[in-house]
Amino acid sequence: MGQLSCYSCYLPHFPERNGKAAGQLDIEFMLHPLLRPPPTEGPLNQCRAAMATYKVKVATGTEALSGTTDSISLTIVGTQGESHKKLLNHFGRDFATGAVDEYTVRCQQDLGELIIIRLYKERYIFFPKKSWFCNYVQICAPGGRIYHFPAYQWLDGYETLVLREATGRWNGYIPGFPILINFKAIRFLNLNLRYSFIKTASFFFRLGPMAVAFKFRGLLDCKQSWKRLKDIKKIFPAQKSIISEYVAEHWAEDNFFGYQYLNGINPGLLCRCTRIPDKFPVTDDMVALFLGEGTCLQTELEKGNIYLADYRILEGIPTIELNGRKQHHCAPLCLLHFGPEGKLMPIAIQLSQTPGPNCPIFLPSDSEWDWLLAKTWVRYAEFYSHEAISHLLETHLIAEAFSLAVLRQLPMCHPLYKLLIPHTRFTIQINSIGRAVLINEGGISARSMSLGLPGFAEVMVRALSEITYDNLYLPNDFVKRGVQDLPGYYYRDDSLAVWDALERYVTEIITYYYPCDAAVEGDPELQSWVQEIFKECLLGRESSGFPTCLRTVPELIRYVTIVIYTCSAKHAAVNTGQLEYTSWMPNFPSSMRNPPVQAKGLTTLETFMDTLPDVKTTCIVLLVLWTLSREPDDKRPLGHFPDIHFVEEVPRRSIETLRQRLAQISHDIRQRNKSLPIPYYYLDPVLIENSISI
Repeated sequence: MGQLSCYSCYLPHFPERNGKAAGQLDIEFMLHPLLRPPPTEGPLNQCRAAMATYKVKVATGTEALSGTTDSISLTIVGTQGESHKKLLNHFGRDFATGAVDEYTVRCQQDLGELIIIRLYKERYIFFPKKSWFCNYVQICAPGGRIYHFPAYQWLDGYETLVLREATGRWNGYIPGFPILINFKAIRFLNLNLRYSFIKTASFFFRLGPMAVAFKFRGLLDCKQSWKRLKDIKKIFPAQKSIISEYVAEHWAEDNFFGYQYLNGINPGLLCRCTRIPDKFPVTDDMVALFLGEGTCLQTELEKGNIYLADYRILEGIPTIELNGRKQHHCAPLCLLHFGPEGKLMPIAIQLSQTPGPNCPIFLPSDSEWDWLLAKTWVRYAEFYSHEAISHLLETHLIAEAFSLAVLRQLPMCHPLYKLLIPHTRFTIQINSIGRAVLINEGGISARSMSLGLPGFAEVMVRALSEITYDNLYLPNDFVKRGVQDLPGYYYRDDSLAVWDALERYVTEIITYYYPCDAAVEGDPELQSWVQEIFKECLLGRESSGFPTCLRTVPELIRYVTIVIYTCSAKHAAVNTGQLEYTSWMPNFPSSMRNPPVQAKGLTTLETFMDTLPDVKTTCIVLLVLWTLSREPDDKRPLGHFPDIHFVEEVPRRSIETLRQRLAQISHDIRQRNKSLPIPYYYLDPVLIENSISI
């Protein structure tokens, strides 16, 4: 495979512990907690006394001279014991270049969960020593379970190689979800996937003081409505920002309402509207007043100045009861107009996907409280569109699937592993926390959201069924939504700049290791990685357009750029500003306690406050967003890779070039922000992490 032959070798090292040398395995030290041996008594273990047969496949490298004539033996180690040392030998040639040899190992009992294997390379009678490149060992246990032990390294002398089984396994968390990592609790995660001590300490330290303060003031036990809007400011985090204070002051203004579609925390929803949909019967008479003189709705549609936010994906999802009160829900439509003054303004809102006499279309000319409540219902829908889809599904969960496939399918010496591993750091850990805290029975979704856990999960399941590969290719997304030329769209400008820097970096790395299309198509590890993402993340859905294999260098460049962008900049765009845009609860309510009004003129300050989340719900959501939105400690900004994986000069030069490009983007963003009333800095590369770690 050309320059793929320059993979570096990796040899697991097990240090001396409790007086045992590296060659003497201390099972309690090596064992993942989930796999530690159960008590030796009981009917299960009595059944295991029968003879157990293990089918073994050993794959030798395909490069010239990868085979060996030395003697190769194997020991299998499981939670219930280990096999005898088995000589792997057939009549004729074993371990020839490119061969996959099959053997049978019989044991007196079932060995339980397989943990490690030992490969012994020893002298074979009078033959001279011969190096051997081992690709992998695969073992089929008596119950049919397949264990995979990747090696991808040379054994030069007479030595023993210890290989660990790939610890990451897939698990169906919720039907229709991406298949995620299989584990029972965070403490069972492999140490290599867990937070560092510094990050763990800072994560929980952030949560504690605010939670104690809320509890001490009785806020976490208060199920009553907020009496006045200004009372909500009393729970504002002490560390305010320019933007969080701006949101609290301007949240009710139409101008700021429209601005958030462009540069808020959910900037990927808005689409240009060229025809008013039948389900949203807005007429020219309704909105002419808001379009300006000398124009009409049809003219503005033709000019491309009308935009639509459609929350159809939320339609028909049932709600739960919170704090003894039934919650309510809607799937609104919002029409916006981009005027000559350069502002995006809402001009019509309908709180249902089905028009009718009990579903009025609200307008800016309605009463102050009618119009404000209609906009607040849209912001409620934004909560689910952002948290369930843009944030949790399209970054966290998809990135976890990418990461787990990397860990399972790509050996450490593989160039794609070296390229991608910095962008998987801590992702599985933070997602584990998120599932335990957010989407779990008794979690935040069940205690503070109108939809509860079933509804919140249903939103993600629906969204996953609509995700396409083309949508994840950033340049196409803006064109498809018709917003490629919309002025003042700083998210678009900054995201495309970062995308371009990443794509050029990926191109330099990929073309160095894959000089031709044949190198891509002929890389089995790469193809297995792509196939696993399609199968486990997209659930094998062909309509997603996700490839099941890659055949050309450009295809690989696009695929890898999507992965890195999703795991870094895309997450920064929807996560970094969470607290700033959500700490003022009326701008981002997680629940609504009254149903959408069916007639105009009925809303007052009192009914508005009674519709918003109660005090307890507000505080619970704020606690979570405070914890998950703060700038993390032990942070690694985009392009900074302190763990050196590439040793060749060309890729290391490419990394330095990437840093220079990102530094220029950062400079340009900061210069632009000096002249903006609301700075947009969420895609400043200095604030983007390499991976999703918070």
